[in-house]
Amino acid sequence: MAAPLDDATRAIVKACVPALEAHGLTITQEMYKRLLATPEIRDLFNMSHQKDGEQPKALALAVLAYARHIDDLGTLGGMVERIAEKHVGLNILPEHYPFVATALLGAIAHVLGDAATPEVLDAWGKAYWFLADILIGREGQIYHAHETAPGGWTGWRSFTVSTRVRESENITSFVLTPADGKPVMRHQPGQYLSFRLDIPGHGSQRRNYSISSAPSDNSYRISVRRMGGGVVSEWLHDSVQPGTELQVSAPAGDFTLSEPSSAPVVLLSAGVGLTPMISLLGALTSAQTPAAIRYIHTTPSTDTEAFGEYINTLAQSGKIQADVFYSQKAPTSAHGAVTQHTGRMTQDWLKSQIDPRATYYICGPDSFMRDVIATLREAGLPKAQVRYEFFGSASDADLVT
Repeated sequence: MAAPLDDATRAIVKACVPALEAHGLTITQEMYKRLLATPEIRDLFNMSHQKDGEQPKALALAVLAYARHIDDLGTLGGMVERIAEKHVGLNILPEHYPFVATALLGAIAHVLGDAATPEVLDAWGKAYWFLADILIGREGQIYHAHETAPGGWTGWRSFTVSTRVRESENITSFVLTPADGKPVMRHQPGQYLSFRLDIPGHGSQRRNYSISSAPSDNSYRISVRRMGGGVVSEWLHDSVQPGTELQVSAPAGDFTLSEPSSAPVVLLSAGVGLTPMISLLGALTSAQTPAAIRYIHTTPSTDTEAFGEYINTLAQSGKIQADVFYSQKAPTSAHGAVTQHTGRMTQDWLKSQIDPRATYYICGPDSFMRDVIATLREAGLPKAQVRYEFFGSASDADLVT
């Protein structure tokens, strides 16, 4: 267990909050510039999040949150768990942490100049290793759980694409089975898989994709949206066929169902944010004593709507109540038991539908999640009843903690 930080160290870290508010992003940009100069470290990262600036911004927000809450780090438990799960998915190991420490402290010194006194750098060195030790310990626990679980593994494992299915005009599903023919670890609904991919002309790439299937001993399914200009998504859509082998790490992520309860569950998603919801629905609707389930989704049109027939089947059977919003093009025909809406889901509509007993699971673009989370919090829902997953790095301050 990491030794507690002393009062002097915590005081210096707190005193750096104004500097982080003003220069935090510049510091993390400089840190990544230094860190990614090392090839074996660079290959651990999703480089698309470097190009669009998401990862430096997300780290800047996380560092700022750490400094602000240095006296009460228990409030950052959710953030720490998400980081640990992401690190395990990418197979980050204890020996990688010194590289980050060197890059971070060097970036602080470079950006802050004379303000980065020896005392400031010493305090941040202690603060970094305090958090690093917590993460290393938690990641060790997760790695051990993966290694000892039935069908589990650590590191990268070869999977073969057994099936691909076009779900909508821009989403395709890929069913993955282990190349060694052995069982797989049953994932917790809502988790994701991480991939190490070699893309012709683009080299090594890392990506995470939510599992869109119910737990199984034999396979996983991911459902990927084609992103215009997206190196990996376009390669998956255009080149990956049954028989293609992919390198995959064990399921990770903390966007999972709460302990079994009779309380209602509401799944709120937008776009490809529905992928973990499909896995959650599989588990919820097969439970022996299922809770009341409501599925609320927004998509541009019926052409972009994935898993529409599956949702309609669940709604017709009475297992779920379903609302789908078509933000750009109204549907031309009714869709069974699903309630259809034309236009975007509004905050007023959502306010009118809030069930104070329910636990809400949210996934979609940052702006969508920010609006939904703000609406739920304004309605007085406690933090434990508002769960969310974001794709990529959390680059919005409201979503970091």
